Amino acid sequence: MSSALAVCVGRFRQLNVTLDACWMRWGLTSGTRFLGQPRHSHTATSVFDVLVVGGGIVGLATARELILRHRGLRVAVLEKEPTLAYHQTGHNSGVIHTGIYYTPGSLKAKLCVEGCALMYQYCDRNNIPYKKCGKIIVAVEEDELPRLEALYERGMKNQVKGMRMIEADEIKQIEPFCKGLRAIHSPETGIVDYGKVAKSFAETFEEMGGEVHTNAEVVDFSLDKDVVAVHLKEGNSVLSRNVVTCAGLYSDQIAGKSGCGREPRIVPFRGEYLLLKKEKEHLVRGNIYPVPDPQFPFLGVHFTPRIDGGVWLGPNAVLGFAREGYKFSNVNAKELFDALTYRGLRKLGVKHWRFGFGEFFRSAYVKAQVGQLQRYVPDVTLDDVIRGPAGVRAQALDADGNLVDDFVFDGGTGELGSRLLHVRNAPSPGATSSLAIAMLIVDKAEERFSIGN
Repeated sequence: MSSALAVCVGRFRQLNVTLDACWMRWGLTSGTRFLGQPRHSHTATSVFDVLVVGGGIVGLATARELILRHRGLRVAVLEKEPTLAYHQTGHNSGVIHTGIYYTPGSLKAKLCVEGCALMYQYCDRNNIPYKKCGKIIVAVEEDELPRLEALYERGMKNQVKGMRMIEADEIKQIEPFCKGLRAIHSPETGIVDYGKVAKSFAETFEEMGGEVHTNAEVVDFSLDKDVVAVHLKEGNSVLSRNVVTCAGLYSDQIAGKSGCGREPRIVPFRGEYLLLKKEKEHLVRGNIYPVPDPQFPFLGVHFTPRIDGGVWLGPNAVLGFAREGYKFSNVNAKELFDALTYRGLRKLGVKHWRFGFGEFFRSAYVKAQVGQLQRYVPDVTLDDVIRGPAGVRAQALDADGNLVDDFVFDGGTGELGSRLLHVRNAPSPGATSSLAIAMLIVDKAEERFSIGN
């Protein structure tokens, strides 16, 4: 019997090693757990101090910040997907922004500048590879020069490190294949794999005693005596004294569960990239961006090198037919109807119909998108590109058709609402700013929930 038992134990250990290898291959850490298999088991009567809903980079950074400040706190993260950083974080272009674009003195500008420095520090301390490949924002037409100058003034007021204005000859020194009249050079702009960063946040969070639960889709909230019952799709519930939601693409829907209004509404916009073929990757060294045009709601196509050596070209911005609509064929009739019947989207469409038509046209015809790219790098041809990945941007939109470009926090009504903090909008560049945004969210959570008092 003892020999048979030893064989069984040996086979079990072998199976365990094989499973661990699978988790690593799929991007899961050994600490990533499913609700039925938590490392720290809890009974139906156990209660967390704070639950964070959403396992993207902002949610994970928030959970990490909470437990860093309050080591005795029982904190857990609930993520609906089987892996962390699955949606916006996992489909991010990977750029570490420096804060040039944003209104001086705004919270968005402040958090981006702080977040950029914090991101580099975190990557250095945790051995996460990144590259400071720099960025040039290029004016290719005379009428873009005043806007470029205004953008430079913004960057100076935001105290963007190392930024300078360069002329056509210096553009060629930095990007030999790029054509332009003048440009802003930002040497501190970098690239990183934000999926790796997010998973590192999760690992450090767990090492400090936090719990991460995947396959845990939140469908409702209710009060259970003096705590919040967070109801999951599988039919079970998790109890917590307080809840912070960082639900990204579903932030408006999750907020609605506690009595919040629907606005600002999340409207999904798909951003489709082209890939530069490997033999043509030498055409691009760093990030090449256009001068933003305030007449249009989105930035426009740009060139983005990747940490893996590839180069992404784009993205465009077209209405997604589903909140998780990464392909043209991904259609969710209910979500599409919800978007199309929203007054805010209709008003946006009326204001920017020409821009929207152009984006759909370039989505259908790669040659048209290549034409936009050739304004900056004339040597790029249709034969040099293939269709690449896509991401979906959770664009907050108000009822008047304005893109919501600031942070929006909410709770809801009554006793239940007082125990929830919803991050309704964490605008781009959310990944760059994630560590700084987490500090802001935790400041608000401490005040709202009287944590530490």
